[in-house]
Amino acid sequence: MIRELEIAKNEIQKKGYLDLPVDVRLDLFAEIERLKKEKNAIVLAHYYQEPDIQDVADYIGDSLGLSQQAAKTDADIIVFAGVHFMAETAKILSPQKKVLLPDLKAGCSLADSAPPELFRKFKEKHPDHLVISYINCSAGIKALSDIICTSSNAEKIIESVPNDQPIIFAPDRNLGAYLAKKTGRDMLLWNGACMVHEIFSLEKITKLKIRHPKAKVIAHPECEAAVLEIADYIGSTTGLLKFSQKDDAKEYIVVTETGILHQMQKENPGKTFIPAPPNNACACNDCPHMKLNTLEKLYLCMEYEQPEITMNEDLRIAAKKPIERMLEISAQYGL
Repeated sequence: MIRELEIAKNEIQKKGYLDLPVDVRLDLFAEIERLKKEKNAIVLAHYYQEPDIQDVADYIGDSLGLSQQAAKTDADIIVFAGVHFMAETAKILSPQKKVLLPDLKAGCSLADSAPPELFRKFKEKHPDHLVISYINCSAGIKALSDIICTSSNAEKIIESVPNDQPIIFAPDRNLGAYLAKKTGRDMLLWNGACMVHEIFSLEKITKLKIRHPKAKVIAHPECEAAVLEIADYIGSTTGLLKFSQKDDAKEYIVVTETGILHQMQKENPGKTFIPAPPNNACACNDCPHMKLNTLEKLYLCMEYEQPEITMNEDLRIAAKKPIERMLEISAQYGL
């Protein structure tokens, strides 16, 4: 087993995870709870993770909530069941802690759409602009930004900037366009997008609405404008969950990644949640990156404390400043 472990560790960069067999007789839920206690570890999971991972997590949330939890936890080890930029954010905020990610290949199509070197050149062409970047970006983009935002706090972040200050918004053009409309600000948008939120079919959602006339359409602002126009409510992942709890409708067409439906159904057992259909041959709208994490990979990464997120200190310090600014502004607004 020692040799197998060494081989698996050497192959992490290539495979992204510890490729080791897991005994099928193991109760992984119990094992993960044991490892949390033994190692003083906390498991943070995004709403888009598979249900088993959500159920074993200490905290489930969207990007803002996860960032806040990562910043204040007293655990020695942060296990991030999410995608790479989220684990990076935890490391940026908690450099003294060990941050683990079950699969390093759990990337993000939106983050990948903004390469730091290209963005640096874009920024240099507009030196008078303040850069507000959506948290779904790499540490390299964060380091080039003035303020970070999430879909939960983006509107307040933009409103905190003086009206005469020009803004670059990156990397999501759909979220940027939605926010420009909401705030009345004429922002310069980087041309990036999330593959999951861009794939929803307006035609199929419209047909679904005809079949379920009493259902409300609730959508994430990363979706395209045409889809947002037919939504009854637009909000962050947490916003969508809270709306479903407070609203009196019994049926909802949910236009975001399907992982959130697990929490919606747990919190609202008497309601029906219908995943919005994508414009492809697949019947699902899962994020392939989020779903790379599995309970087995989560257990292995906790057992052997690999793969670990590491970061150049100069990059970490530069990336931390705009995140801290976001957390300060969010606190001012009680977010």
